[in-house]
Amino acid sequence: MESAHSLLLNEEAYNQLGEVQKAEFIFEWLRYLEKLLLATSRNDVREKQKSLVEQLLYLLNSSPGPPTRKLLAKNLAILYSIGDTFSVYETIDKCNDLIRSKDDSPSYLPTKLAAVVCLGSLYKKLGRILGNTFTDTVGNILKAMKSAESQGRYEIMLSLQNILKGLGAAATPCHRDIYKAARSCLTDRSMAVRCAAAKCLLELQNEAIFMWSTDLDSVATLCFKSFEGSNYDVRISVSKLLGTILAKAIISKHPGAASRQSTRRVTLEEVLELLGTGFLRGSSGFLRASGDMLKGTSSVSRDVRVGVTQAYVVFISTLGGGWLEKNFAAFLSHVLSLVSQSHSKAAQAQIDAVCSRRCVSFVLRATIGGLLGEKAQIAAAKEICQAIWKLKKVMDAGMSDGNLETRLASTDVAASQHMLVCALQELGNLIHGLGTTAAPLLLDSSAGLLDSVISVILHPSVSVRLAAAWCLHCIAVALPSYLTPLLDRCLERLSVHKSSPEAVTGFSFAVAALLGAVKHCPLGIPHGKGKIIMTLAEDLLCSAAQNSRLSAQRTQAGWLLIAALMTLGPAVVSHHLARVLLLWKCVFPASPKDLETEKSRGDSFTWQVTLEGRAGALCAMKSFVSYCGDLLTDEVIQRLLPPLPCAVDLLTQLSSILKTYGSPLKTPSVIYRQRLYELLALLPPETYEGNLCAILRELAADLTTSEIQVAASTFLLPPLCHQDDLLILNPLLQETDHRFIEEQLLLGNGIACGSLEFDPYSIYEKDVEGNSVPKPLPPALSVISSAAKLFGIVCAHVGEAQRLVTLEQLLSSIKNTKGARQQVVQLHVVSSVSGFLKYVSGSKGNLGSEEIRRLVLTLVIGALESSNPLLRCAAAEAWAKLAQVVDDGAFTAGLAQVSFDKLKSARDVVTRTGHALALGSLHRYLGGVSSSQHLSSCVGVLYTLSQDNTSPDVQTWALHSLSLIIDSAGPLYKVHVEPTLSLIIMLLLNVPPTHAEVHQSLGRCLNVLITTLGPELQGNSASMSTLRTSCLLGCAVMQDNPDCLVQAQAIYCLQQLHMFAPRYVNLSSLVSCLCVNLCSPYLLLRRAVLACLRQLMQREAAEVSEHAAMFAKDSKEECTPDANIREVGLEGALLSLLDKETDQRLCHDIKETLHHMLTSMAVEKLSLWLKLCKDVLAASADFTTITSVDTMQEEEGDKGDDGSVLTTRSDEKSHPFTNPRWATRVFAAECVCKIISQCEKADSAHFDIILAQEMKKRDSRNDFLVLHLADLIRMAFMAATDHSDQLRLSGLETLLVVIRRFASVPEPEFPGHVILEQYQANVGAALRPAFTAETPPDVTAKACQVCSAWIASGVVSDLNDLRRVHQLLVSSLTKIQAGKEALSHFYNESASTMEILAVLKAWAEVYIVAVQRHKNHRQPLKTPTGSEESDKSGSCSSDGLLDLVHTDLGTLSRLWLAALQDFALLTLPSEFASQLPIEGGAFYTAETSENAKLHYSNSWALILHATALWLTSTGLVVADPDEGAAHLSRPVTPTSMGQGSSSGETVKSPEDVYTDRFHLILGISVEFLCSLRADATMESITACLHALQALLDVPWPRCKVGSDHDLGIELLNVLHRVILTRESPSIQLASLEVVRQIICAAQEHVKEKRRSAEVDDGAAEKETLPEFGEGKDTGGLVPGKSLVFATLELCVCILVRQLPELNPKLTGSPGMRAAKPQMLSEDGGRLVSTALIILSELPAVCSPEGSISVLPTILYLTIGVLRETAVKLPGGQLSSTVAASLQALKAILSSPMARAEKSHTAWTDLLRSALTTVLDCWDPADGTNQGLDEVSLLTAITVFILSTSPEVSTIPCLQERCIDKFKATLAIKDSLVQIKTYQLLHSIFQYPNPVVSYPYIHSLASSIVEKLREVDKRKLEDSAELQVFQEGIKVLEALVTVAEEQHRSQLVACLLPILVSFLLDENALGTASAARRSLHDFALQNLMHIGPQFSSVFKSVMASSPTLKARLEAAIKGNQESVKGQLPTSKASKNPGRNASIQLKTSFL
Repeated sequence: MESAHSLLLNEEAYNQLGEVQKAEFIFEWLRYLEKLLLATSRNDVREKQKSLVEQLLYLLNSSPGPPTRKLLAKNLAILYSIGDTFSVYETIDKCNDLIRSKDDSPSYLPTKLAAVVCLGSLYKKLGRILGNTFTDTVGNILKAMKSAESQGRYEIMLSLQNILKGLGAAATPCHRDIYKAARSCLTDRSMAVRCAAAKCLLELQNEAIFMWSTDLDSVATLCFKSFEGSNYDVRISVSKLLGTILAKAIISKHPGAASRQSTRRVTLEEVLELLGTGFLRGSSGFLRASGDMLKGTSSVSRDVRVGVTQAYVVFISTLGGGWLEKNFAAFLSHVLSLVSQSHSKAAQAQIDAVCSRRCVSFVLRATIGGLLGEKAQIAAAKEICQAIWKLKKVMDAGMSDGNLETRLASTDVAASQHMLVCALQELGNLIHGLGTTAAPLLLDSSAGLLDSVISVILHPSVSVRLAAAWCLHCIAVALPSYLTPLLDRCLERLSVHKSSPEAVTGFSFAVAALLGAVKHCPLGIPHGKGKIIMTLAEDLLCSAAQNSRLSAQRTQAGWLLIAALMTLGPAVVSHHLARVLLLWKCVFPASPKDLETEKSRGDSFTWQVTLEGRAGALCAMKSFVSYCGDLLTDEVIQRLLPPLPCAVDLLTQLSSILKTYGSPLKTPSVIYRQRLYELLALLPPETYEGNLCAILRELAADLTTSEIQVAASTFLLPPLCHQDDLLILNPLLQETDHRFIEEQLLLGNGIACGSLEFDPYSIYEKDVEGNSVPKPLPPALSVISSAAKLFGIVCAHVGEAQRLVTLEQLLSSIKNTKGARQQVVQLHVVSSVSGFLKYVSGSKGNLGSEEIRRLVLTLVIGALESSNPLLRCAAAEAWAKLAQVVDDGAFTAGLAQVSFDKLKSARDVVTRTGHALALGSLHRYLGGVSSSQHLSSCVGVLYTLSQDNTSPDVQTWALHSLSLIIDSAGPLYKVHVEPTLSLIIMLLLNVPPTHAEVHQSLGRCLNVLITTLGPELQGNSASMSTLRTSCLLGCAVMQDNPDCLVQAQAIYCLQQLHMFAPRYVNLSSLVSCLCVNLCSPYLLLRRAVLACLRQLMQREAAEVSEHAAMFAKDSKEECTPDANIREVGLEGALLSLLDKETDQRLCHDIKETLHHMLTSMAVEKLSLWLKLCKDVLAASADFTTITSVDTMQEEEGDKGDDGSVLTTRSDEKSHPFTNPRWATRVFAAECVCKIISQCEKADSAHFDIILAQEMKKRDSRNDFLVLHLADLIRMAFMAATDHSDQLRLSGLETLLVVIRRFASVPEPEFPGHVILEQYQANVGAALRPAFTAETPPDVTAKACQVCSAWIASGVVSDLNDLRRVHQLLVSSLTKIQAGKEALSHFYNESASTMEILAVLKAWAEVYIVAVQRHKNHRQPLKTPTGSEESDKSGSCSSDGLLDLVHTDLGTLSRLWLAALQDFALLTLPSEFASQLPIEGGAFYTAETSENAKLHYSNSWALILHATALWLTSTGLVVADPDEGAAHLSRPVTPTSMGQGSSSGETVKSPEDVYTDRFHLILGISVEFLCSLRADATMESITACLHALQALLDVPWPRCKVGSDHDLGIELLNVLHRVILTRESPSIQLASLEVVRQIICAAQEHVKEKRRSAEVDDGAAEKETLPEFGEGKDTGGLVPGKSLVFATLELCVCILVRQLPELNPKLTGSPGMRAAKPQMLSEDGGRLVSTALIILSELPAVCSPEGSISVLPTILYLTIGVLRETAVKLPGGQLSSTVAASLQALKAILSSPMARAEKSHTAWTDLLRSALTTVLDCWDPADGTNQGLDEVSLLTAITVFILSTSPEVSTIPCLQERCIDKFKATLAIKDSLVQIKTYQLLHSIFQYPNPVVSYPYIHSLASSIVEKLREVDKRKLEDSAELQVFQEGIKVLEALVTVAEEQHRSQLVACLLPILVSFLLDENALGTASAARRSLHDFALQNLMHIGPQFSSVFKSVMASSPTLKARLEAAIKGNQESVKGQLPTSKASKNPGRNASIQLKTSFL
């Protein structure tokens, strides 16, 4: 293919190829040429132009295929538009000659067509340049059309469209001729020609004025004719034409109207009248129609009606939303009037009315729902209300006159009923779409919306009553706050008007519809309503028999209410189950005998009522089984069963009853059958085993009954076909935007489409298709589908003999019927058998004997050859299922062989299509059907069929089947890939575009082929690149196809290719193709576009978005007008598409795509995204609702400004988003939150204003979130104050996120303040509306969360400012104090639980923060700097918050404790359910406890923490006795904290109350922590641990834990588990903190016991004291019973997780293995340090014997940590873990146990071993010293020497080793090490016990002196070396003070020369370094100090050494002047050393 990439065709390469490759080669060259021409310079093109034209014309003559001719024509046009145009006339002539040619042979046809296409393309591109040639050309083409066949007519129409487009107004002379030709084509036999003609006329009307003026009527009539017998594509094209022309007639100003008086302006009435005529009378003229109407036979064919319906929508959409708003009233009355006139008086009336109602509803939905913004929709709803009132008046008038007969026969009422149904349904849909934004509409008393709807519930027509009920359902779903009031109102009317039949049915419908709405309203209805409804239903059923006029209605109403009640689910139904089961039992006779007596007694009317009642009962049971599955225990099923046999008996008797009483019972009996079948299908078949045979007989009779005249295949079969196979049948079965009206065409003319009045019980069901009205089919049809479904189940469970008999009977009934009826019976039988096979294969059952197989096979083969394509499709599926069920290789092969034989011999289309699909199905279910040879033969047969160009149907089915085989064969298919691919490409290049269905099948084949090749497509081999090129070429051909579904296939294929071989897909062309089709009228194409975009965005969002922007910039008119990519980018286009789109799947894809874009691009394109979100949120923010932003705004000028900015509406240029719906705005608010979280992951500058401003200055392209803070607040504010509740929730969530993220960002201009502070007015204003009385609880709950976050964030420091938000919380606290009774009765009780807990949680958060701040502030600040007032203001804010909370603490603590007790009760396991309080808890009711659990689990943790803090603040001891008494005597709630006054017991003592509270908190914490679920939040765990910490901060609870040994162990085990299961360091640290407190408690307890024992024993002997502490006398610690053991386990867990080397198992030896020491992370360090400190506390909890048991472990771990983490750090610091281990060591070594008598010796031994271990770390056995820090080890040794009793470290062997270590470190050159060594020696030398210190002095003093004498040799470089000498001198000075008198003088004599040697003389002093000078000063000072002290020694030394004396004198002289000046510096230089030594001392020694 590479050779195809040249400007001129490479003829050499071309001639070497075969036929198929030639076509491919040409197409590839033409594709390349198109791009190349546009990129080549004009001169280069002109050079080659002549030869190029020749080549192109040569190709034109060589019969090119459809895609090739299109491309060829395009290239010619481009070539002429770039190069010279003089030879273009020749080309045009050549084309005209080709068209004139008389050669009519099929082989010449492609050339003729190519010439036609070329002409169109040339004129389109070159237009008026071609001068007057066009008249001849058009004449020639029109002449050719007379003799052309359909392909020719199709191409000619499209060519004429192009010519018109290119010439514009210049083509006027030909307009009439073209118009005439197009008129005839518009009613052509071929649908494709009709579409093309419509396109041509659409182009023509741009210039041809007569079409929408003088000829308007005839154009309309023509379009109506064109709709007759049309398909979906024709309806779309022609309705577009008709709608556009009519719209134009209204809008346009006629040019030259003055000169031509004849044209006059068309009025709206006339246009609507015209459309109305089409809708009502179809294409027949007025005269003929009126004749038919007199006879009563006329019924407009449905396709015309559907076409006109679509034209209405196009007409209104073209005029636009603005126009519709102005003319809405006229439009509405016209459209509603259509249904009142649309049906004749014939029997068709009902069916016809239902269908035309559908059409009218569609028009209303598409225009009102699609074009109007929310405000206009509210206005429209008011108009509809007016219409309803008017119609009601008509009805009232009709009802009032005369007696009953005339009343109901009044035609007006009959006519008005359909108008009312349409109006009510649209009103419902409108409000449903508006959601809570419709609130103002319902409050508007002038509209009286609710009254109008409720008033028509009494309409005489059932369908109107149902529509009104459905409308109420929609209102309740949209506005949940109306649900309960509406329910109450309807129930009240129902009980009042029990004697009116209309009221009984109407209001029962309404109640049922409202109950159906409950599942859509998360806040629910009060639980008590169930009881009221149940009582009412019982009452209706019991009183039914009292009044015969009402019995039918009351019976129906009673059962309807019960059935609807079931949808509320088990929680409600369980309370009423017994009564329902009793009613169910009573409705059927008890025994067969009773049934016989019934039969003999009744009359027609009683049977009617009886059947109605029993059908209702069956329906209620069905509803029970579907909605309350959890209640179906074995016991309940046993109670359900008894009436079933009787119900089946009645079923068998129905036919004889019908014979007796005739037709009035017909419908009730059908409904009874259907209900029984539906119920049985839901129950397990075992439950009605005894009746299986009887049921099967009835089913067989029902399926073959002679009464049904029409075949409703379209509702029976699609569920039985495979989804993918339906695509080949009929585009109507596919999903389109017009599905709602197109459905009726599927059903055929005799059948009504679904409508609510066919089954009132469906009013409470959840609708399958989203939010539209339920559409049950007529009973006669639905009984068949129920029977077919049940047949499968029953047939699978009866015995084989019975099964055989039934199947034979069914087969014979097909044979015995004739004509059209035979098809109906066959349809029913096949669908039942197919259902049976499906059921058996699903349940892995067994089919039975050979005989049964044979029967089923005969049935299925018969259907495979049926003329109904749907039936063939279902049969193919059954064929495969049969093979699957039999599961025998030979049988399957036999089946395949049958198909092969049929395909070889048969010539008719039906057989060939049926068996071709059967082969595909077999493969789909059975994989490769075992053998590869089998696969080859299948593929061979299908290849042949797919090339049968006489029948497109055969091609389509064969190719579809081939795609199934490729898909199922998988890798086995690799052999066939190449031939298949070339077959596909050949067909794509040759099948005419008019056969779109063949192309669609080809697309599916290509798609599965690409999947089969998979990632191999990336390969580089020659064969793979050929395959890849072919795939891409196939996609290109399909992209150019005019059919939208083929284009969708192309996009799917490219999407696959992009997934497997992204490098080879041209992204820019793919993206531009996606952008063009973003707003296609075809739903499936839009879905394909978005599925593809979604995938692309996951990988390369930025590139895609750039390509889209480039495309929008380059394209002139191609870009679709709807998606405004040029202005708002692809992101904005998708957002506006999301706003218009109604298809759920599409909306989901758009959201996903936008999310992917956001994740990858939000940070780079921050401003763009924020602007988009802001535009969407601001476009419809209605600021009239918020009159002033803040009540206190006037007081603070500067803060108010910012708030008032929000109220001024910016009227910039028109918004890119006009009136987005609330759902889109909610999405935009969610996006803002996502953007913030993306920025969090990106760069800290987004949340740091100083950094952001700096970086912005550096590069203005930088953009940071913090710079947009005002916008973020504004968006959150707009959303939080909207009408829509969902949007308010999103807005509050956004506000919460903003507060949490920005609370700590400082304001650079006002130090000490934060950036958010300036927005406090806005925050207050956004929160206030959420606390009004009518706000729903979920919004208030969210607002409470925001309030607490705002107060807790510390943004506002001034208490007066905080008070506003605080006031909101106070108000809600007051509201909830009354407990669960006080809150609104509109919602379920669990909603008030949610609100109460949200308020308590918010207060808890505020209280926790207040206490925290108070604590932080109380800790004395180290720095005394800072002025008084700053301190004061700080304290004010920190205590002030606490003061604010303090006022309500009494109330709060009471409520918190009550909430915690509720939570504790709710978390009890189910077996304790019987012990729970009957009336529920403080804040929940017993019935709603399940729902309440969720709310408690969200809020208990913070409440627990707050309660613990409150309890500790009172110290758990009541300070004020009165207060205590008050607390105790006042019952808090029904289940108050263990102070129940209900039981009449005495008031508990404070001690008991506190014990209760303590156990409550402890119990909740332990219960939660010991079984942490995966979904437990970090917040809850942390809060819980903090609560425990707070509790144990106070002595009383510590004493409780200390004294209760088991409790401590339990707690430790729970904490151990938390540490094991949660990795988070903060949680582990908090857990360790609690452990520390538990150990502390235990210590206190042991101390206390020891103390009291000593006090008690007084003078007694010490020996007899009992041992306290763990380990008693034996020292044994029992795992599970020992506190110490549990703590050890836990600490080891922490240490080993951070330092695995501590685990001897891991390192392989218990010895110390020298690994390289490591530095832990900060968190790790903290954890290890805390664990070590806990370990060091343990000995104190043990008895002396116990301490001996644990000591080795503790020492091992402590030293282990020291060894593993002793890393050398710069500056000689110690790492935090080393410091901690030294501290722990010190604590252990100085433990009293080391000195206690019983344990002294053992401790001494162990400590010696420990010291040895430390020494061994230093020089391990293997001699590897892995860079341990000497200082750390030396410090550890020093700690041992100083902290233990002398006998530990003074054993000679140990002592020598220690001294060696000191010597070794002194020898190290590193100054820092030396400094530390000197400091440690200093402390050892000063040790008071000479036994310890003297050996060191003896061994080391001399070497120190030696070192100090080196000062002259060493150059002092830095302060560190200086410090070495200073520390050395300090050590010697210390020696002097320690030494005995007689040795002192010798030491001073040593010291003086050293000090003098440090001195400098005058000359040297000037030049010396700073360090040297400091040393000089230091020495001089010391000499001055020592001289007077030891004067005698001083003098003698000076005397004996004159040099020294001289040096000293010189120094003193030189220093005399400067000493004063330099004293301070010397002090300073001394400080570092001294400080360091002090620090060291304080930390460990």
